[in-house]
Amino acid sequence: MEREVIPLAHLPLGCRGNIVSLQATSKTRRRLQDLGFIPDTAVEVLHKSPAGDPIAYGLRGSVIALRADLACQILIQHTE
Repeated sequence: MEREVIPLAHLPLGCRGNIVSLQATSKTRRRLQDLGFIPDTAVEVLHKSPAGDPIAYGLRGSVIALRADLACQILIQHTE
């Protein structure tokens, strides 16, 4: 069964997924790639601020916080 592709910002706290694609363009896309957000990379939601934005994600041994508008440009496939 194929899992649904959703924006990273919609992944619940404590859940994991694999990056499918980036919807960002030009400099933003390149910056996300430099941070490790590339296809087939596992990512986990670690922490959410009290207001829900930004959100801290764990990937490739690092913790990176992104605002929801930027995280919505990263499409993932929920794995657990």
